[in-house]
Amino acid sequence: RTRFTLWQVEEGGFNRVVLCPTLLFEKVGKGGETGRRFYACSACRDRKDCSFFQWEDDKVSEARLLARETENQSKRPVFSQQEYWTRFRKFASLPLDEKKFCLNCQILLLPGEHAAHSSHRCTAITTAQLRKPSALLCPLDNKKKNAQYLFTERSSHFLLDTLAGQGYRKVLCVGTPRLQELIKLRNLEQKHEPMKTLLLDIDFRYAQFYSQDEFCHYNMFNHHFFGGEVGVKTLHFHSFLRECDGEKVVMVADPPFGGLVKPLANTFSLISQTWRKLQSSDSSKADMPMMWIFPYFFEPRILECLPSLSMLDYQVDYDNHPLYKHGKTGRKQSPVRLFTNICPGDVVLPREEGYRFCSVCRRYVSGLNKHCAKCNVCPSKDGREWKHCSTCEKCVKPSWKHCQTCGRCALPDHPCGQGQGKEGCFTCGSLKHKHKACPLKDSHRMSR
Repeated sequence: RTRFTLWQVEEGGFNRVVLCPTLLFEKVGKGGETGRRFYACSACRDRKDCSFFQWEDDKVSEARLLARETENQSKRPVFSQQEYWTRFRKFASLPLDEKKFCLNCQILLLPGEHAAHSSHRCTAITTAQLRKPSALLCPLDNKKKNAQYLFTERSSHFLLDTLAGQGYRKVLCVGTPRLQELIKLRNLEQKHEPMKTLLLDIDFRYAQFYSQDEFCHYNMFNHHFFGGEVGVKTLHFHSFLRECDGEKVVMVADPPFGGLVKPLANTFSLISQTWRKLQSSDSSKADMPMMWIFPYFFEPRILECLPSLSMLDYQVDYDNHPLYKHGKTGRKQSPVRLFTNICPGDVVLPREEGYRFCSVCRRYVSGLNKHCAKCNVCPSKDGREWKHCSTCEKCVKPSWKHCQTCGRCALPDHPCGQGQGKEGCFTCGSLKHKHKACPLKDSHRMSR
């Protein structure tokens, strides 16, 4: 079993040649006794995608370091950010019949490169397509590495309308390329107040379409800027976070749902700290406004790491995901929600989609999320109407029933005796401790 215990960025010493700084994990044995710690890739959860592995106390030979450097070089982008931008400007000035995109290599082709890609699937590119690279590029859907799902028009417009209505003029897009596109397209219309945007994304293919002040190749699991231009990218990043002339900044992050919550929360905290240092003294104790998009069942972990956030009822949906659809268009309602430190009452959810304002909770909730007078809250997390259990003294899902054996509400066919009783731990069944103190809780979650 493997347990994540802490994380850190390793850029010096024996780990100096790692392309992407690592996370520090710990292997634990039965009973949760102290195990051996090791470094592994922070972005890939499958060793097939990234084979890097190193025990914390290992001494690495020069030959192994050179082998790693060779491996790292083979995985770096062909061009630098500046070279990509130079290519884009040349590409944009070409006649329409010379603008080609290689679907196999996922790259914009200049005239002298057409022959080398003659056996590949190539397609003509219009100006409109250049402005929507997320529709042009094939989504990376490796669930253990990229999980690149893209917002629908509905969710993109809702996010942008909400942020614009709150007066934000700079949007830091962390893993949200479609939101960045919509902002740039709306700016071209010149019908709204212009907004600035900076995309931080691990998919380096977007470097083909944006300049250095619009895109940074970035790993959100450890706040790492890739490439040899880290200083330049950090400069653009800091410049973007600085609020000048009343340009309020907000961050919108859409991480892979398989990612660990603690490293993500740590990254977002670091971004918030950087933002705070760049502002006036009035903001010395404030948190950077943010929206973290994640499934609702991660709420306890997210609030444990960032207690200033609260979960909204709005369902975020995706074009290229079979399940995460809003309402009745998918097999299930989307479980993806917005976690934000913006006042929930200020985020107006669309009434035409069934959302309503709860005068007691002072926030917008889904139509079936009925206020419970006993709990004094609108309790539903999944969009269904929940029911109150007098024995448990809380509201539960409508499909759950109270089990006298387990002393809690659960599904009717749940295995009795393995639940969360008042006397023991529902992770390992021990009567000597509660779940929060269980040495197996993290390893249980990882193995599951």
